[in-house]
Amino acid sequence: MPLTLEIVTPEKRIYNKSNVERVKIPSTSGDIEVLPGHIPFILMINPGEIRVMNERETDQIAIDKGFAEIFGDKISILTEGAIDVDDIDFDEAHAAEQRALEAIKKAEAEDMDPAEIEKLEAIARFSLAQKLIKKPH
Repeated sequence: MPLTLEIVTPEKRIYNKSNVERVKIPSTSGDIEVLPGHIPFILMINPGEIRVMNERETDQIAIDKGFAEIFGDKISILTEGAIDVDDIDFDEAHAAEQRALEAIKKAEAEDMDPAEIEKLEAIARFSLAQKLIKKPH
């Protein structure tokens, strides 16, 4: 029986596909590969790349940190950000990372609200994950 994968961010459902043979997930304990019949599992995920594989194609999605739940043959990933690797603009990801890092330095110097600093750190982290996955050729 094939897997179903759903990736959801706070803004919207980014990915929803059935008939998946296996999924590679960057967990905080290292990459794991999920096949049909996997035991129920909840794990924290690191920013990185989700690989969704079936016989004909492989989809690659850049994700930010979050959680994954594996139950039966359904994988649900809740993450702060996600984008299809084909949609990543390396230069824009680099620019977003630089803007966020500069804003973090300014925010720390001005003793800004820690929640705002965390938002900026999340932007920098997700931009870096995109850059690492979509290196220019």
